[in-house]
Amino acid sequence: MSTTIYHNPRCGTSRTVLDHLQQAGIEPTVIEYLKTPPTRQALAAMIKQAGLTVREAVRTKEAVYQELNLDAEGVDDEQLLDAMIAHPILINRPFVVTERGARLCRPADVLEEILPG
Repeated sequence: MSTTIYHNPRCGTSRTVLDHLQQAGIEPTVIEYLKTPPTRQALAAMIKQAGLTVREAVRTKEAVYQELNLDAEGVDDEQLLDAMIAHPILINRPFVVTERGARLCRPADVLEEILPG
């Protein structure tokens, strides 16, 4: 099964999900999204496939979120996507994409929804 994890090695949840994948016998394609962010189109598609809103996929705890005033009334999905591409630290993690779908694996056990049966 083709599997990709958008990974931040400094994130405990991301490391846990990667470990779960490997324990399941899956060697995923690991994309360190801070170094190699997805395209805007790929990010939007991944968020949609995961069943999330763009706002649900944004890391609100990052300083740049406040600096860019992204919590202001009227900030729309397009502006959020633009900010996430310009500042990949705003992309929540880890996203995992398999042939069964995409999920933001936060908490880590959400991964089970898209692993092979």
